[in-house]
Amino acid sequence: MAGQHNAALPEGLELDGYRILKKIAVGGFSIVYLAQDADGSDVAIKEYLPAALARRMPGQLAPVVAPEHLELYRVGMKFFFDEGRALSAIVHPNVVRVLNFFRAHDTVYMVMAYERGRSLQEHIARRRQKGAKPLVSERGLRATFAQVMDALREVHTRKLLHLDLKPANIYLREDGTPILLDFGAARQTLHADLSRLHPMYTPGFAAPELHARQGLGPWTDIYSIGATIFTCMVGVPPQSSVERKREDRMDGYLDALHSLYSAELIDLVRWSLQLDPLQRPQSVYALQKLMRPLADAVAPAHADAAVHPPGLLSRLLKAMH
Repeated sequence: MAGQHNAALPEGLELDGYRILKKIAVGGFSIVYLAQDADGSDVAIKEYLPAALARRMPGQLAPVVAPEHLELYRVGMKFFFDEGRALSAIVHPNVVRVLNFFRAHDTVYMVMAYERGRSLQEHIARRRQKGAKPLVSERGLRATFAQVMDALREVHTRKLLHLDLKPANIYLREDGTPILLDFGAARQTLHADLSRLHPMYTPGFAAPELHARQGLGPWTDIYSIGATIFTCMVGVPPQSSVERKREDRMDGYLDALHSLYSAELIDLVRWSLQLDPLQRPQSVYALQKLMRPLADAVAPAHADAAVHPPGLLSRLLKAMH
């Protein structure tokens, strides 16, 4: 059943006091809709609908789950519901705001504040298309990720992990401030049996322990932070942790960035991307101490300049493919 495309809910459908306007995103675990509440305000509604376990055809509202998948489907639905309850308690300017969550049509829905802007992934793609150098300046990286780390620290305080941090899941509001999105892989890791659900992750951003599905902790999200910052620097994800265990080329890629970014920022990324979890920062706070404002950091004089050594990024990109 994996790889199928489930039908979205129809536009105009009334759902627990919300009216569906259109589908805006599809993931492996869910579909996200733009909707309006009873007051006419825009909200985003995330529907639990794991493509590997459930099927919904056009015209249907409730998904069809095969008997052999029913137990796992219900376990996942409980995680999703518990996640909504936990996230609804977080009020932080850089974490998506969960407004409500409810059950309907044999599944669960999470209502979130609707934000206007674009993902960090879209921002990087646009910068690459324009041939911008650097893709993201050191000043911009420090400003953005100082806030991302602050948000992640709050999430970890709630005994949650994100487990799917990447540029696509960091949203930039129209004023440029970031928001952590899509906690679809988040779990209450101190209390949940993760062995029963296969986490979905993106190669290049997933720490080795996420592939192994054991030993997860704040250090797991920290690996993904390092991978995301690297992607902002280069434009493509780092070498996957699975490949790195066979032949690790990341040190060379990071060394090639010294003419673009400060040694301090590169060392932060290198530290975050250690394959051994014990060699990484064990808390976001440890990482935050290095992510101070650019004015206080030792950075190359040309860190925000528009011109860099000719062909450096293109040679680096070519080496990674």
